[in-house]
Amino acid sequence: MSAVPQQFLVNQKAAVDNFLAFQEAVFNGFEQLVDLNLKVARASLDETMQKTHEALAVKDVQEAVNFTSGLVQPGTDKVAAYGKHVYDIISSLQANLSKLTEEQFAQAQRQLEESIEQISKNAPTGTEGAVALLKSALATATSAFESATKVARQASNAAESNFAAAANATLKAATDAAEATKSATAPRARRAPAAEA
Repeated sequence: MSAVPQQFLVNQKAAVDNFLAFQEAVFNGFEQLVDLNLKVARASLDETMQKTHEALAVKDVQEAVNFTSGLVQPGTDKVAAYGKHVYDIISSLQANLSKLTEEQFAQAQRQLEESIEQISKNAPTGTEGAVALLKSALATATSAFESATKVARQASNAAESNFAAAANATLKAATDAAEATKSATAPRARRAPAAEA
């Protein structure tokens, strides 16, 4: 009987360790997001100061056109890069949590198998059917978990592909818009000095 309390203590320790690992993974993800946001805020502040100085130094229409058309593309690139960083952090967190969940399930499965083995060794004659039913139920639960894990991985991979496609489409649209703005304002800027002369 001392094996049962000992196994109970081992199981409790494993559960606490797993809980702490989940907490650490979530906290690390949160910490990475906060760090990213602080860096983005600092870079935005620095860039705003720089662009303000550049805007104050603009002397003619052509410089103004070049300055304004140069503002669009870097901003969209930065937004896309920020989105990619956030996605990478969340994706990494999700992968860590999935790994921990799979490890916890595997451990629980081993513990159940060991318990069923103990039960089958100590079971009275005639209960072989009940033990077989327990083993079958465990096999079914294991198969269901593995199927759900496989579907979750496929969904995650599909979401990642869709995110990449959307990010690329957004960058292309932003680049096209910046080019259209640049080419639409460039002829007017060239005509303006001629009209003044």
